[in-house]
Amino acid sequence: MSFRKVAGLLFLAACSTATQTVANNGQLTGAATPALAVDQFLTAVRNRDLQAMSTVFGTNKGPARETMDRTELEKREIILACYFNNDSYRTLGEQSGQSGHREIRVELKRGALTRQSTFYAIKGPADRWYIDNMDIAAVRDFCGNPGTPSGR
Repeated sequence: MSFRKVAGLLFLAACSTATQTVANNGQLTGAATPALAVDQFLTAVRNRDLQAMSTVFGTNKGPARETMDRTELEKREIILACYFNNDSYRTLGEQSGQSGHREIRVELKRGALTRQSTFYAIKGPADRWYIDNMDIAAVRDFCGNPGTPSGR
């Protein structure tokens, strides 16, 4: 195989990875670390920003907005935003999980309620981290509970 063909294949592979990790607006998707993915996700939830949520919600294949029907993704994000709406949060710890996941334990506060939940991050294309699951049952009483306004 010639040098040009090898170089061309490497270029195409690099472009393929880049298109999976760079959003339509040129913003890099995913996060540099698992904890940062959780931080970006929860900040987006608090700001009610579905677009920002969609940059870190995904799988080992990349952001869900590139692999999932938009209507279905928005429905899921609205539900997740209800459950994980918070006045404040803090990361309690991180550990290895199953199948390449990192488990990030987070304490969330909403009004007088304080709950602990686990977020599951997985490495995707270009070594970026995505939140692909979380413990919703731990915050089931956040959704529908007005608590105190989270007007940040």
